[in-house]
Amino acid sequence: MYPDLSYFFHDVFGTEPDNWTSIFKTFGLFLVLAILLASYLLYKELKRKAEQGLFTYVEVKKIQGQGATPTELIWNAFFGFVVGFKAVYIIQHFAAFQADASAVLLSAKGNWLAGIVGAGIFAAIRYREKTKDKLDKPKTVIEKVYPYDRIGDITIVAAVSGIIGAKVFALVEDLPSFFNDPIGMFFSGSGLAIYGGLIGGFIGVWWYLRSKNIPFLPVADGIAPGMMIAYGVGRMGCQFSGDGDWGDPAAAMPDWWFLPDWLWSYNYPNNVAQQGVPIEGCTYDYCMQLIPEVYPTPLYEIIMALLLGLILWNIRKRFKIGGVLFFVYLIFNGIERFTIEQIRINDEYNVLGFYLTQAEIIAILLFIIGVAGVLFLRNRHNKTAKAS
Repeated sequence: MYPDLSYFFHDVFGTEPDNWTSIFKTFGLFLVLAILLASYLLYKELKRKAEQGLFTYVEVKKIQGQGATPTELIWNAFFGFVVGFKAVYIIQHFAAFQADASAVLLSAKGNWLAGIVGAGIFAAIRYREKTKDKLDKPKTVIEKVYPYDRIGDITIVAAVSGIIGAKVFALVEDLPSFFNDPIGMFFSGSGLAIYGGLIGGFIGVWWYLRSKNIPFLPVADGIAPGMMIAYGVGRMGCQFSGDGDWGDPAAAMPDWWFLPDWLWSYNYPNNVAQQGVPIEGCTYDYCMQLIPEVYPTPLYEIIMALLLGLILWNIRKRFKIGGVLFFVYLIFNGIERFTIEQIRINDEYNVLGFYLTQAEIIAILLFIIGVAGVLFLRNRHNKTAKAS
């Protein structure tokens, strides 16, 4: 397992783990990759749909040749302050940052002098850039802005709201620990629930699209394949880091099993969750492995999610009714997650006499919403076609 890059370099180049490259956490790197991949695929789809005439542009007035405004200078100064405030402090306390990067980043500790210097530098850079392009008579120009031109904003909104949602859902799963240390638990870097991220990201993007008068369903169709594929990439982070999202203890391997043994059961050595029993002779920071071995459920989800994502990508052009592809994605997502939950370790809740995990409950709801959405949109389309 590779809790961070230092363990990967240890395997590849033989360098000692737990060095400065340990600040790059494996799960975080795959999470960023998943977000960027989903963003790229959404951009391609939004541009294709705009070429089909499903999106119209809005005219946005911009002033060319204007000097730096007070608002621009203030925001750049604020950003520069944060960078200087934290960057110098991290250099001064690198050992603490290496041990728990999120705790250092999210704390109120920093270097005030470096923050003030950073604020001045960033504000000066912005002022110089705007002054260089300043005209004697600034002019107003009209730009056509399509939804795909806002892909950067959509990505940021989805990422921030998704992380918040993932954190909230993870805290709900462990309320006793949260009540014991609410601030520490919320601002810790660990504990993210996939479905919380999905729901949080959905709410954030829906709000943003509504504020910009962008129709939701065509965008939802555009993001469906990318979301499924990105989910598989995100699960790679779970698998390679060993973050605890594994399955139940594996049963004895049957005689008919012809695939590699690690696809049936795995012990997740050096897992980032630091669960299991000590590895004999290991002197590194992460020295735990699972005994007995467990089902490598992240691997199963990687395979299922990528296959389902490729199916959605290949059939996306066949759907003529806006929104149907998105609801098909919800059906696929619900089936995939409910299936994998049968061999995963999670807390169960009594729901009308049935003991279900949080993920199973949400998976069932997504499946129902998906089926209902497909039927509703098809019926509405048929009624409209008959009326015309």
